[in-house]
Amino acid sequence: MHTSSLAPLLDATSPRTKRSAAGARAIVAGAAALACIAALDPIPDARAQGAAPVPANGAVTVFENVRVFDGKSAALSQPSNVLIRGNVIERVSTEPIPVDRRADTRIIAGGGRTLMPGLIDAHWHAALIRVTPMQAFGDVTYTSLLAGAEATDTLMRGFTTVRDVGGPVFGLKRAIDEGVVKGPRIYPSGAVITVTSGHGDFRDLTDLPRQIGGKLTRMEQLGGSMVADSPDEVRLRTREQLMQGASQVKLTAGGGVSSPFSPIDVTTFTEAELRAAVEAAENWGTYVTVHAFTPAAIQRAIAVGVRCIEHGMLMDDATARLIADKGIWLSMQPLPEDLRLGFPEGSIQRAKADEVWPGIGKTYELAKKYKIKTAWGTDVLFSAALAKQQGAILASLTRWYTPAEALVMATSTNAELLALSGKRNPYPGKLGVVEQGALADVLLVDGNPLDNINLIADPANFKIIMKDGTIYKNTLAE
Repeated sequence: MHTSSLAPLLDATSPRTKRSAAGARAIVAGAAALACIAALDPIPDARAQGAAPVPANGAVTVFENVRVFDGKSAALSQPSNVLIRGNVIERVSTEPIPVDRRADTRIIAGGGRTLMPGLIDAHWHAALIRVTPMQAFGDVTYTSLLAGAEATDTLMRGFTTVRDVGGPVFGLKRAIDEGVVKGPRIYPSGAVITVTSGHGDFRDLTDLPRQIGGKLTRMEQLGGSMVADSPDEVRLRTREQLMQGASQVKLTAGGGVSSPFSPIDVTTFTEAELRAAVEAAENWGTYVTVHAFTPAAIQRAIAVGVRCIEHGMLMDDATARLIADKGIWLSMQPLPEDLRLGFPEGSIQRAKADEVWPGIGKTYELAKKYKIKTAWGTDVLFSAALAKQQGAILASLTRWYTPAEALVMATSTNAELLALSGKRNPYPGKLGVVEQGALADVLLVDGNPLDNINLIADPANFKIIMKDGTIYKNTLAE
C-alpha cells in the first residue's frame, strides 16, 4: 500500500546526517540503483578491496551457552552451543563443541541469552523509506544515498532480509551484496507494474494522453513503477524486471489508498493481462504477487495463477476460503494507526484509508480461521520515523498471535515465501531458521523474546547481529 500523503509523519533527513565510511562509498552504487544499470561493465568486488570475505570453509564462530529459538518452535532450547563455519550453521548441540583455536576462530559467550534467526520483512520498499514523495522523483544520487543509509539502519534493527515489493533497488542490492553498503539481503521485484489510473500510477493529468511507444514518464525512468495496458505490454514489463534480476514480480490488481486516481473498488488488470505476467514469471521459474484489497481483485488474480496476495484487507469469508483451498500466500501487514492518521483530513487518501483500516483485524481473523499461509511485512513508505518502528510493528501482531507465532511468521514462514522464487532466488540456502545447514543470519538477544516480544522493538536488545556469517554488531565487549 503506497502512502504518498504523509506530511505529519515525514522525517526529513538532512544531507548532513552522520554516515559511516561504508555509507560514503555508496555513492557510485547508489546512483546505479535508480539508473538500473547492474548489467553494465562489472565493478571490482568491494570485498576484495578491504572488506573481509567469509569463504564457505573459512572463519569459525562458536556461540556458547545460548538458548536457541530455531524459527519454528514455540519454546527455547535447553542451553546449547552453535558452530558456524564461514556463512553456514554447521552444528547445534547441547554438548560442548570442540574447535581448533585458530586466529580466525571466535568464541562468543552467550551467557544464557537467546540466539534466533535474523528477522525477515516480506513487504518492504527499500528505496522509498527516507525520501518524501517529491524527493522520490528528484536527484538520484541523493535519494540513492538515503536508501543506502536506511539499508544499514534496517540491518541494525535486526532485519537481515527484506522482500522488496516495488522500487528501484537493483543497484542497492548489488552494492550490499558486494560489501559496498551494509544492509539486508534484498529479494527485489523491481518496478511495480500497473495500468493507467491503477495503484502505482502517480502521473498527473497533464501527463495524459499517454502516447503508446512514446517517452517514459519520470516515474518509469526511475524504475519505481511501469504502466502497462495490454497483455503484450505487461509481458514486456515483466520480462524487463526479470532481466534486471527480479526474484518475483509485483502487479497492482486493484485500487490503492494513496494513488490519486485509483479508487479502492476498481479491479484493474484484465485476466489476459494478469495471465501474461504469470506466464512470463513462470517461464523464469518464479511467481507473481499482486496488490489487492477486494474479493473481485483477489479472485481474478487467483484464477490466472497468481501465487501471493499483498494486503487483502477487504476480503470476505468466501475469498478467504478460496485462498486457503488454492494454497495461495497472503502477505499481510498490521499497519499502525499513525499511518492512517498521516493522511490529511478530508483528502481522498484519508477516506480510502478509513475504508481499508477496519479490515486489518478482520483479515487476520479470517487468515487464522482458514489456516491461510500468512507472511508478515510492514509496508513502510516515505517515513524514516515509522521505519524505526519496524520491530514494534512486528510485535503488534500479538493482537492476534502469540509471541512465538509472530516470530515464526517473521522468520521461517517468511523464508518459505522467499523460496517460491525458485532458481531466481538470489540467496539459495535455508533462511529464517537456526539449524544445521542454514545460512548464518542470526541475532543474539538479551532476554527471551518468546516471553517478551517487545524486546525486538528495541535494537539495543540485539547484542550481536550476524548476516551471512559476518558480524555487523557486537556490543558484548562493551
